[in-house]
Amino acid sequence: MITAPNLSELSWLRHGFGCRDSVYPEKITTVRQIHSCVVLEVEGPGGDRIAEGDGLVTGQAGMMVGVRTADCVPVLLADPVNRVVSAIHAGWRGTAAGIVPEAVQRMKSRFGTRPEDVVAAIGPSIGGCCYEVSPDVAGQFGTWVRDMEQLDGRTLLDLKLVNQRQLGSLGVRNVWLAQDCTFCCSDFFSFRREKEQAGRMISYIGID
Repeated sequence: MITAPNLSELSWLRHGFGCRDSVYPEKITTVRQIHSCVVLEVEGPGGDRIAEGDGLVTGQAGMMVGVRTADCVPVLLADPVNRVVSAIHAGWRGTAAGIVPEAVQRMKSRFGTRPEDVVAAIGPSIGGCCYEVSPDVAGQFGTWVRDMEQLDGRTLLDLKLVNQRQLGSLGVRNVWLAQDCTFCCSDFFSFRREKEQAGRMISYIGID
């Protein structure tokens, strides 16, 4: 299990970014992920795949929220002032649609979160070293990544960098960025490497 140093400083929460062999806490609330910018608030008992969406926000003590990934970007957010947390699944479609800004906005409108107070961690995902995309997909990110690397006619996209820049545009400055590439490293599941045989890692965050 990988933990982010900045989130680890917050004694009132638990979090982790899963690896291939990770063992997870019980009762992590998740959603049926659909590669969207839908962020849901969880207040009740929660459960596994409670609804369709790609992000969860909660201010409920004792609640853990999580997302599943196998190359997509897991993002965990915490507001230490109001004690609110969020877990986000940011694939290329969700990232292009602004799911991370949507989660921050949900935290702000519902709980009064100020972006400058947010502590963010971006977990392991396929890196800009390996994530080759089509021209159509690359065109979705021109605003955020003008310097996408071109190698032998291929376009390589760094989704972690895009999400980091989106957070920065909101005023979120306390951002930890995992350097692991799930495609390069066999410690992680990778859909691009393993296709339909790939499992999923869970990234979670919760309020004690």
